[in-house]
Amino acid sequence: MDVTKRIQNEKEFENWTELPGEGRKYWFDVTGRNGGKARYVKEVDRNEKTIVFRQEIFDQHGTMIEIHEKFPVDKGHKKIIP
Repeated sequence: MDVTKRIQNEKEFENWTELPGEGRKYWFDVTGRNGGKARYVKEVDRNEKTIVFRQEIFDQHGTMIEIHEKFPVDKGHKKIIP
């Protein structure tokens, strides 16, 4: 495990949880002007190597309305249809 990278991720992201296989999911939220929020999510393997990085957009009611997967491939914004 890359301890230096883990410490860096813990400083950069406000929240994290352990994943199966010794990986981690990190995230932090940014409040939007209209009352919604954007959540930035980073999933890493046991060596703290990034597996997935995405942005999740929530409306003012907390419902996810859009997702933008940025890594490993930038897939652009995708609307979520309830």
